[in-house]
Amino acid sequence: MPWNYPQTLAMFKLAPALAMGCTVVMKPSPETVLDSLLLAEAAQEAGVPAGVVNIVPAGREVGAYLVSHPRIDKVAFTGSTAAGRSIAETCGRLLRPVSLELGGKSAAIVLEDCRPVYGDRGAVWCDPAQ
Repeated sequence: MPWNYPQTLAMFKLAPALAMGCTVVMKPSPETVLDSLLLAEAAQEAGVPAGVVNIVPAGREVGAYLVSHPRIDKVAFTGSTAAGRSIAETCGRLLRPVSLELGGKSAAIVLEDCRPVYGDRGAVWCDPAQ
């Protein structure tokens, strides 16, 4: 899971999988491990059976292992373009379904009625979701 909006982006992937009766293995970004563990606790407290939501706090090597593991049926990844390219190559070779949301592709449109707040480091945008 990515470092920005970790709970929201995790739920975008987790909710449909659980609704379809699938188990989930999540390998969070090292910066969001605590968020992911809290999410797992919440799932457990909500009555989700043990083994349905699995959190694997680890680095890139374990992520690559999970992407290529034969018992993984689908990969969903949000993160860097470089990592996404590697994941896409692996999933393409394995003919495994993959969903990628990669960085560096979203333009910002600032309308003339926008009133940014300026600070020491430039414009600060208010995002109520974060």
